[in-house]
Amino acid sequence: MKRQLQQIKIALQYRFQILRQIVVYYVRTYWLRAGLMAFVAYLAISKDISIALQFDSAPPVAQNVMYTPQALPTSYKKEVTRTPPAATQPMNVSLLTNKSKPAVSSKKESAPPAALIKDAKDKPSKDPNLANTFSNVTHKKNESNAKRAAKRKKQLAYVKRFSKVAKTEMEKYGIPASITLAQGLLESNVGASRLATRNKNHFGIKCFSKRCSKGHCSNFTDDSHKDFFRKYRSAWESYRAHSKLLTAKRYNKLYKLKKTDYKGWARGLKKAGYATDPKYAEKIIALIEDLNLNQYD
Repeated sequence: MKRQLQQIKIALQYRFQILRQIVVYYVRTYWLRAGLMAFVAYLAISKDISIALQFDSAPPVAQNVMYTPQALPTSYKKEVTRTPPAATQPMNVSLLTNKSKPAVSSKKESAPPAALIKDAKDKPSKDPNLANTFSNVTHKKNESNAKRAAKRKKQLAYVKRFSKVAKTEMEKYGIPASITLAQGLLESNVGASRLATRNKNHFGIKCFSKRCSKGHCSNFTDDSHKDFFRKYRSAWESYRAHSKLLTAKRYNKLYKLKKTDYKGWARGLKKAGYATDPKYAEKIIALIEDLNLNQYD
């Protein structure tokens, strides 16, 4: 009996030694992989814990999110029970992202100013080479609210894009930013005219040089006769050219006006011959008031 027990003990010791050698071999061979796996597992567990803590500790101030009393700290339970949120939408990942505000309000668009409504007598030109069209600025009398909203969205996008440039030009040259923005909106059809997209010319600036270099200007149809319009490398360059254009002698009287007198500036530009459109000043004033552009002056 003792002999059998001794044999079993020796066999168990032998197997233990073999198992120990196997474990030592695998540890020495795969220690790096095992360490990396352990590190990854630790990160995963830590991340889950941190997210849970952030969700549990967030105060119930977010709108459109439903918090149950069990998921909140004790200090918030009574308040939530008394005044539950209006919405009963469960929390999800999409509610944690920052959503940008829409450019256009969902409210009904008000009627456009009278100066921006086309008369029935005004016939649009069928010339495919027309430099400027005003489809995104002017309105038809029976135009739908959806079309008005689409135009307003484009107008606001243009103002947002160039408001800083207009303010910079105002500080350097003294031209009201509202006037610059309104002219840019009108002359470039909210940046969508062929003159604006092809020539980067947002103000209908013409070329009067007889010996200009190649690429300096291009030919368009404007005011029912052939004209050459300047080409620019960027829209900003067009804005600077507009500022320099208004330093001409014919516009000197405008600088005696206050920067906030956008009506005087608009009428002064028309009187000085900036444009041939008889309603030019009224359209500029209407755009400024409709889009509240004088806030940039």
